[in-house]
Amino acid sequence: MSQFHQSSMLAALGRTWVEAWNTGDLQRVLTLYAEDAVMTSDRIPMMGFDASGTVRGKDALRAYWGKALGLIPGLHFTLIDVFVSPDSVVVFYENERCKRICEYLRVNDAGLIVQGSANHLPH
Repeated sequence: MSQFHQSSMLAALGRTWVEAWNTGDLQRVLTLYAEDAVMTSDRIPMMGFDASGTVRGKDALRAYWGKALGLIPGLHFTLIDVFVSPDSVVVFYENERCKRICEYLRVNDAGLIVQGSANHLPH
């Protein structure tokens, strides 16, 4: 696959990721992730999950994000830009509280997200 084609696919994944979150349909979001995906965020311990800030596997993602969606019924992301590398995309967006966030998403050969990291501005 050409580098241009791969970059286009990853940029499209970044846009699809934002669209999936904006539907509020957690199952739609989870279809973008591999079964063994790992997610890291400073919000994970704040929500009562693993103190390390990392959850592992789709079941853990479902539990974490399900709780978060319940607490933020008006969740909405506005895409600012996407950045790509050969195996990842960074989605730069603004949430419903006007906070800017960069989400690093690494993909496997099947194009599924295997690693995510939410990067927030320090307080």
